Amino acid sequence: LEVHVELKTKTKIFCNCKTDFGAEPNTHVCPVCMGMPGTLPVLNKKVVDYAIKAGLATNCSIARFSKQDRKNYFYPDLPKAYQISQYDLPLCEHGYVDIETADGSKRIGITRIHIEEDAGKLVHDAKLGTLIDCNRCGVPLIEIVSEPDIRSAEEADAYLRKLRAAILYTGVSDCKMNEGSLRCDVNLSVRKPGEPFGTRTEMKNINSFQFIAKAIDYEYRRQVDALESGESVVQETRRFDADSGKTYSMRKKEDANDYRYFPDPDLPPVCISDEWLESVRAVLPELQPEKMARYQSEYGLSEYDSRILTESKKMADMFEKTTTICQKPKKAANWLIGEASRLLKEKGQDAESLWFSPMHLAQLIDLVDAGTINNNTAKEVFTAIFEQDVDPSAYVEVHGLGMVNDDSALEQAVSDVLAASPKTVEEYKSGKTKVLGFLVGQVMKAMKGKANPGKVNEMMTEKLNA
Repeated sequence: LEVHVELKTKTKIFCNCKTDFGAEPNTHVCPVCMGMPGTLPVLNKKVVDYAIKAGLATNCSIARFSKQDRKNYFYPDLPKAYQISQYDLPLCEHGYVDIETADGSKRIGITRIHIEEDAGKLVHDAKLGTLIDCNRCGVPLIEIVSEPDIRSAEEADAYLRKLRAAILYTGVSDCKMNEGSLRCDVNLSVRKPGEPFGTRTEMKNINSFQFIAKAIDYEYRRQVDALESGESVVQETRRFDADSGKTYSMRKKEDANDYRYFPDPDLPPVCISDEWLESVRAVLPELQPEKMARYQSEYGLSEYDSRILTESKKMADMFEKTTTICQKPKKAANWLIGEASRLLKEKGQDAESLWFSPMHLAQLIDLVDAGTINNNTAKEVFTAIFEQDVDPSAYVEVHGLGMVNDDSALEQAVSDVLAASPKTVEEYKSGKTKVLGFLVGQVMKAMKGKANPGKVNEMMTEKLNA
C-alpha cells in the first residue's frame, strides 16, 4: 500500500501559499506552486519536522542525509510537468506497524516514508468539461510505502487503521479521507503458495476504508479468474468504481525509469543533525502502544478495552477527560466502547467524529450512580448527548425521566402487575423462577421505565415469596 498523507502545515511545502481546504479554486496559488519559469522553491522546515515525527511513530530509522528529486511526468493538474519528491534517498526507512489478525499479532513492514508535493485537482463537469484547480499544487505530503506483507483485505484494513491512528496521535495530519488528507494506492498481485510474486496492478487514490477493502476483494478475484482461464495479468494502473464495485483499466503502469528521476538542482540536500532529531523526538506525544499499557496499569482496564479506546486519539482523549472529572474509568470506558461505538456505527462515522463534552458524559455516569436515572433511561439520555451534547441533568428534568423511588408508588405497581398475572404467579410458585424477569419488566413498563429496577426486583421477590 502507498498511503499519501497531507501534512497539517499552515503553508505549502515550497512557498507561502495557504493550505486551507475548501477555498475558491485557484486562489491559494503563486508563481512558485504554479511552476512559472525562473521561480525557486524553498523547503518548509515544518514539513521535515512532521515527516520525522511520522517516521518515529512508525518505528522508522531517520536518514541523516536525504535529497529531493524531480519525478517527471505530464498531466494537466501538474503545472511544472514534474513533481518534487524523493527517490533513492528518502527521509525515513525500514519501519513497521504491528496489527492484530485472527491468527494473532502480525508485523507489517514499512519500506519508506518520503516527503513530496501534491498535484492539483481535476474537476469534471458535464457542461464545462474538465476544469483545473491548482490550490492543492504544492501542498505537503508524506508517502508511506509498505512492504508486500499484506495478505488480505482484512489485513489491509487493520494496517491502515493502525497507521492512521499513529499519524493522528502525532498531530501531523487530520487524516480526513473525505477531504483527501489521506489517500491510498493499492498494489496487488496474486500467486500460488511458494511461487514468486505475480504481476501487480495499481489502484489509485482510494479514499475510504470500505472502498479499499472492496477494491482488494474484486481485484483479487479478477486476477485469479484471469490466470486460471489462461490469460496473463498486465502491469497497469486501474481505477476503482465505487458504484459498481469493480476496477477498470486506466493506463499502462509506468516503471521508475519512465519518470526520469534526477536530483532537484534548486534544492540542497536535507541534513538532519542529532540535535534536530532529538528536538523532534522530545515533543513526540504518548503513542498508542504506550497509552494502552498505561490504561491497563493505571486504570485497571483489560487489554481489549485499552486497545479499542486507543485506536482513536479522539476517543482516548474523551475517555481520559471523562475519567478525570468523574474518577470512574471502567464506567467511562463502557459507555464509549458500548453506546458511543454503536451510535457511530449506525451513522457510518468513526471515532474521530466524537464531539460531545466529556463533562456531560461524566455527569451522566454520576446520575446513574446516584440512582437519579436507571440504565435504560441513561441510554436515551446518552443518545441525546451524542447527537446534541445536551446537559444530562437538564434533559432529565425537562423530560421527566427521573427514577421513581417512592416505595408506595412502586408497591402499588407491583401489586397491580401481580393481580393481572395470576398464571405467571402460579408458574413462579411451581418453581419457574425465571418468570420473575417478565414480571419486573411489566412493572417497568407500567412505570414508563422510570422505576428503580433493583427496588422493583426486591419488592416483587418479597411479595411472591410471601
